[in-house]
Amino acid sequence: MADAVHEILGGKVQLFRRPNSTKWHCRASVGGRQLRHSTKMDSLAQAKDVAEDWYLTIKGKAVRGELTSGPTFADAAKRFMTEFKVITAGQRSERYIQRHQERLDLYLLPYFGGKAVTAITSGAIQDYRIDRITKGGIDRATGKRNGKAPSRSTMHQEMVCLRQVLKCANRHGWLPALPVMTDPYRAATKVSHRAWFSPDEYKRLYEATRERAKNPLKERWRTACEDLHDYVLFMGNTGLRPDEAKRLQAQDVEIVVDGPNNQQILHIAVRGKRGTGWAKSTASAVHPFNRMRKRHNLKSGDLIFPKIQRELFNSILGELDLKKDREGNPRTTYSLRHTYISMRLLEGADIYQIAKNCRTSVEMIETFYASHIKNMLDAEAINIRRQPKKRAAPPE
Repeated sequence: MADAVHEILGGKVQLFRRPNSTKWHCRASVGGRQLRHSTKMDSLAQAKDVAEDWYLTIKGKAVRGELTSGPTFADAAKRFMTEFKVITAGQRSERYIQRHQERLDLYLLPYFGGKAVTAITSGAIQDYRIDRITKGGIDRATGKRNGKAPSRSTMHQEMVCLRQVLKCANRHGWLPALPVMTDPYRAATKVSHRAWFSPDEYKRLYEATRERAKNPLKERWRTACEDLHDYVLFMGNTGLRPDEAKRLQAQDVEIVVDGPNNQQILHIAVRGKRGTGWAKSTASAVHPFNRMRKRHNLKSGDLIFPKIQRELFNSILGELDLKKDREGNPRTTYSLRHTYISMRLLEGADIYQIAKNCRTSVEMIETFYASHIKNMLDAEAINIRRQPKKRAAPPE
């Protein structure tokens, strides 16, 4: 039994002394839990000051979701990264995993780290969005927030990371249900087509790389210029992704006679983001492949394009004023894949076969490629006119 009980803050906090003790203790009920704390003071006046500060502190922690005995967001994040590195081994790049860790360290853990996972509600997530947009990112020079709002894709990736951590907590029974994470005020985003080269622009590009290969600015750059020219032609006539081309070995490519005109084309075993698949090139990809094989004396296990000359590629795009398309989308080596798909569609190829050959879906092609190609519209079907029905003559 306590010797005496004194109440402060309208009875929210009680001070008491234990038998045979001169120190004052305090207790309060916060968040449905009865909490106690030793003021370590003999004086009642000093003990009241300590108790008031203690109560206001724990009250603030309760509001922020930091007053808990259960797992915190930091615990869930640590468990998630441990699982993620092991489970995705060989399926995700080290850089992808590292980016998740950076998002946690820079933004998510400083904001949510001490909160209980059960306290991370839809409202708390919306508060995080507001904090992130108003305060901006981390300035690497000063280590402080720069006030620059993140891009939509950056914010999306952070929400993906946050969702993965909360899913991990849910799997382990730390979180009963996932909160709603959708942006309540997000407008429908415009679907823009992928940056590509029109037939005229692609011709200008490969003519420029051909000229640079014949007349490099420095003689020691001749091989690099020749490789870039063959790379542009190869990519524009196979539709491979840049990462797929980088993994491509000489043994993965076979020259065969195929197609309606019995021309020589390439049969390519593709290893990339969609696993292993097959692709068939156009006839125009055969010569660049043969030149690369002869120039570098490629053996079966050698990479065909071990290094992509991106700086030279961007330099030529700048000289031709082709670095961006008319909508401001930057063109990269990935645009050569988009060019292949768009040009095949312009020539009337079957969209299903193009999707299979490029290891993607018809939906992706219809959304990001076919929507801006006028040849996909059938003028005859659009401008059809039905003959008006003849009215029956009235009875006489």
